[in-house]
Amino acid sequence: MGNGTFSRVGVIGAGSWGTTLANLLAEKGFRVDLWVREEEVRRQIREERVNRVFLPGIELNSQLRPVKAFEEALAGKELILMVVPSHVFREVLQGLKAHLSPGTPLVSATKGIENETLLTMSQVAENALPRGWAENFACMSGPSFAREVSRKLPTALTVACRDLEHGKRIQQLFSTDFFRVYLTEDLPGVEISGSLKNVIALAAGIADGLEVGNNARAALITRGLAEITRLGVAMGARPSTFAGLAGLGDLVLTCTGDLSRNRQVGLEIGRGRGLRETLEGMNMVAEGVKTTLSAYHLALKTGVDMPIVEQVYQVLYEGKDPREGVRDLMTRELKLEPEY
Repeated sequence: MGNGTFSRVGVIGAGSWGTTLANLLAEKGFRVDLWVREEEVRRQIREERVNRVFLPGIELNSQLRPVKAFEEALAGKELILMVVPSHVFREVLQGLKAHLSPGTPLVSATKGIENETLLTMSQVAENALPRGWAENFACMSGPSFAREVSRKLPTALTVACRDLEHGKRIQQLFSTDFFRVYLTEDLPGVEISGSLKNVIALAAGIADGLEVGNNARAALITRGLAEITRLGVAMGARPSTFAGLAGLGDLVLTCTGDLSRNRQVGLEIGRGRGLRETLEGMNMVAEGVKTTLSAYHLALKTGVDMPIVEQVYQVLYEGKDPREGVRDLMTRELKLEPEY
């Protein structure tokens, strides 16, 4: 039965990633209650052991129990895993608050920055919950398509936690022979990496949709990493984090992998399709669309130069022609290439 560190886990959010992580823990022998918003998804998991809407074709372990109420998902739990879209993270936390036991560790697998406040998810939690919750808050991020993890393909990612001893328990909880978890104290670096890589993936998808070539995609990934690093360092992160799994690793995966929702949105826009029309055809969230707003305003707030983010913002929200965006990036003032 697991590793003796945690035995009962509540997972909030039954999208592809939430279902995958819940199933991973259930297969390790933990009793997992998964809060599911959609009644049809809850029925599928309960009766057919599958989430056909968000993770089709994957059989789910019998230890995974879909539940309707927050109270069921949280009762008696020793760890809570949050896997909901960033734009509803605060709202869901407010709903959970009445049922959370003081000191219960919270782990976020959500990647995004709140539009209205420009806060990361750890900052939202600190803002929305009573004092003391932030001490046990952890964030999980890295190059990890849910479908590949659900098929037990080798994956490595990072957990960030200010308290390394607490972080080690979370690291042990999730690690398997196909799912390797590294540990860091750099919570801001991991959160900024996981959020901003989605914006650069939109840019890479747009470039691929425009068919401007592999050279352009490689340049976008590299200079995108420089932009993410500049912003992260301005927000208190360590530069080295951005060369790791949560930074470069997740950026490369999201900008090049066909399973990347953000890259797919970018592809459609690059091919001439409108943003609203593209999003209406998806049943899962492309976090980068909302994060582009936050990233653009964070750049203005911090005075950090983020030309790729600026162009993506103008294409998505100001109707700029993507080809003009590429041209404007290529004809900027010539500069030295800094470290980041």
